Amino acid sequence: MKKRVKQYAQQIEMGTLDRRHVLKDFSRMLDNQIEKIVLFLLEQQGVLASRIAKLGEEQDAVLPEPELQKIAHLREQYRAVGLDLLKLFSFVEINAIGLRKILKKFDKRFGYRFTDYYVKTRANHPYSQLQQVFKHVGFGAVVGALSRNLHDLQDRHGSYLSIYDQPTLPLQDPVIDSIRAAVDRLSNSTNFLNFLGQHALIMQEELPAHTDEPIDDQKYHFMSLILNLANTFLYMVNTYIIVPTADDYSESLGAAPTVCGIVIGSMAVAQVFSSVYFSAWSNKSYFRPLVFSSITLFLGNALYALAYDLNSIWILLLGRLCCGLGSARAVNRRYISDCVPLKIRLQASAGFVSASALGIACGPALAGLLQINFKIYKITFNQDTLPGWVMTAAWLMYLIWLSFSFKEPSHDIEDNDKPHKSNAESSALEKGQKQPLLVSSENKADEEALEDCDASEEAPQESRKPANSIGSAYRLLTPSVKVQLLIYFMLKYAMEILLSESSVITTYYFGWSTSTVAIFLACLGLTVLPVNIVVGNYISNMFEDRQILLASEIMVFIGIICSFNLIFPYSEPQYICSGLLMFVSAEVLEGVNLSLLSRVMSSRLSRGTYNGGLLSTEAGTIARVIADATITLAGYVGVSRLLNITLLPSLFICITSIIATFYTYNSLY
Repeated sequence: MKKRVKQYAQQIEMGTLDRRHVLKDFSRMLDNQIEKIVLFLLEQQGVLASRIAKLGEEQDAVLPEPELQKIAHLREQYRAVGLDLLKLFSFVEINAIGLRKILKKFDKRFGYRFTDYYVKTRANHPYSQLQQVFKHVGFGAVVGALSRNLHDLQDRHGSYLSIYDQPTLPLQDPVIDSIRAAVDRLSNSTNFLNFLGQHALIMQEELPAHTDEPIDDQKYHFMSLILNLANTFLYMVNTYIIVPTADDYSESLGAAPTVCGIVIGSMAVAQVFSSVYFSAWSNKSYFRPLVFSSITLFLGNALYALAYDLNSIWILLLGRLCCGLGSARAVNRRYISDCVPLKIRLQASAGFVSASALGIACGPALAGLLQINFKIYKITFNQDTLPGWVMTAAWLMYLIWLSFSFKEPSHDIEDNDKPHKSNAESSALEKGQKQPLLVSSENKADEEALEDCDASEEAPQESRKPANSIGSAYRLLTPSVKVQLLIYFMLKYAMEILLSESSVITTYYFGWSTSTVAIFLACLGLTVLPVNIVVGNYISNMFEDRQILLASEIMVFIGIICSFNLIFPYSEPQYICSGLLMFVSAEVLEGVNLSLLSRVMSSRLSRGTYNGGLLSTEAGTIARVIADATITLAGYVGVSRLLNITLLPSLFICITSIIATFYTYNSLY
């Protein structure tokens, strides 16, 4: 088909063929190829069904007087059918990838949006053969027959229960587990859960080994996952709970209100370094890093609260630095990636994003409630110190809960810094990308377009080796991925400027109280999940990812422009509307950007210390550090000029990212 596309191009250049004829002929050729795939699938499913039927007859003859040798032989025969079924799954996946690539090549060569037309007209038509590939029709019946018969052949110690009487207890068999993993991979379609899971940027390995799922089931512990998500939630609360009162706290210690930028940003400064050592530590343990994180955050918040009575801005900054050193988000991501079974990893990833979003909203809201003032034994409890004391108590309770309930997964099964090895036959059958099939071809076309179109394939051994340093990880990034990281840097910078200086700006221009600032920030945080629901369920299915990406960048640009105080007197509606537009657009941009990033990043960045999650965390954290430093430096010019001065870098970076995005897509399409 690639040769045919080249022939079309030559014939169009020579004028012997018009474009309408090309579209008709290429559509017919695709329909024929897909029909061949579907008919072959039906034929092979019939062969497998016949083999299962014959084995069923043998089983009926054996069961009245069971002999261990004959039962063992039957089991092996059923498993052989299962291995052939895995080959059929691999056949479907390879052809779906090939179909996606030829559609992308056709669009690129002729400048059409043929993929959109072809998928939309074929996917939902009642006679569409493409739909048979989407839904892998007939596989379920074969899998069900295999599972039931293997279950009947198990030694159940006199039990008369069938597989249908225990639907919550799946059959434990290596071949059936491999088939389930293949079905999960083929069924991974674009929806809200998938969108949130990719938002978390929890990388998936491209070539899963046969032993992945059994290992995951051994490692998985539900309460440990809940503790992991609780750590994520508490850390985000800890980050944003001080934002409404940081300027007042700085003033009470004799510093300028704009020093709040350093106070807020010092946590991000420490996080730049903590992300690396926590990521390395998670190669050996998950429990110990979480314990260290909890203790460090407990001490950091206590120092933050005590700084008021000690009248020391340095103790305040030291406390925030300690909090940043306790950032275990790299461990949180890594735990979900390594220890949660594939079948629920998407839900866990979505839970990670939801816990973060809830923390962003709850932090400022909690600060707004802590408007009391009293003393106990010369220790002051007021709106400035109570956020520190509340988080100190929260981390102490979390540490106790962690000590009793967390189960350390085994690390002797898999070495994350070494390539996986598999000598099982079925591991080779499962090779394929853990990506949606053509059912999400619009998004997949964007994903493929972001890759270097003519890049050579990595050697098998090299493609399995994780990066061993920041430098080697950086060299694995294609120009397209670098643009995605620039976009992530831009949106994190713009959001940090908006959130961190909100208390200073609103107090200066509108005289807002701490409670009012807290309500405003909490309302911004509460938009995160609704926005992701709309984007994940509707917008991402209506438009291409690149279109949403560029439109979101432009909306962030408009939000920044509207935030400037230039001609007219600055008003509350202008600030609220421009801030809301900027924040919501940045949230949409973050979701789509990380969704693309999680799919186009090299599979070598899915494992090891220097993984894709670490790179994105570092990019966002550095953006926050620079944004908070900008606020403090701009404060020396005066609060009256703070707003415009801090918005100028945001505007420049936003324009740069828009140009880079437009240039990248224009050169690839």
